[in-house]
Amino acid sequence: MSLTIGIPAKDQTVDSELASTAPAFELKAAGFTLPVIRLLRLDMDAVEAQLLPKVQQAPGFFQHTPVVIELNALPSADEEVGFPQLVGLLRGLGMIPVGVRGGGAAQHEAAKAMELAILSDAAKPGAKPEVVDDLALELPVTGQSAKPQIGIETGSHLVDRPVRSGQRVYAAGGDLTVLAAVNSGAELMADGNIHVYAPMRGRAIAGLHGDRAARIFCSDLQAELVSVAGHYRVSDSIPAKLKGCQTQVFLDHDVLRIEPL
Repeated sequence: MSLTIGIPAKDQTVDSELASTAPAFELKAAGFTLPVIRLLRLDMDAVEAQLLPKVQQAPGFFQHTPVVIELNALPSADEEVGFPQLVGLLRGLGMIPVGVRGGGAAQHEAAKAMELAILSDAAKPGAKPEVVDDLALELPVTGQSAKPQIGIETGSHLVDRPVRSGQRVYAAGGDLTVLAAVNSGAELMADGNIHVYAPMRGRAIAGLHGDRAARIFCSDLQAELVSVAGHYRVSDSIPAKLKGCQTQVFLDHDVLRIEPL
């Protein structure tokens, strides 16, 4: 005669209930110091012209850095900020805009449309944000390693070597053509069009100075971000059926479109 010993069903139920009620996360309030870009006027060309040299001076400070956009210093709370262009500019320079502080109701609605948080004007004790006042923050540079890996070329430019992570290539006043792979974390910028005839895994920003007719052409689209004249899409918003395909990216009445070639 054989004897079978089993675990009572009620014990299994108890174990399941204990597992489901065990804490899975903790929700805490924490203070973080975030850089704040205080807009003094709505001139995106001036913002870019003054911010780009600072990013070039200390790219490690800005790369993947969350930033807050402050609107309190603008002449009017009713002015249209142009968040798509501003957010595209900041993301194109490696920063991550997370929210806005100050401003009027219409500006807040426009910010929400770009999925930006609306932050309180009052800074919490111990968490006062660092303010980039009039974009004039002095950034420390130590040694040769602090120099950014950025190549700025005047006019149209051809790159026939892989663009590595952390590298930035900018064709000022022309088109940029890349014949080799663009790795994740690399960045291509051009005032005109961008052509990539290899896997494109980094970020591509065409029409950097507002050329709405600029386009991005990729033979193998796997980009982290694509942007034309301040309008952008990140990887998660690029249709899966277009990833790894020959595509073009262009503006159509303020809508950034990605279509197969």
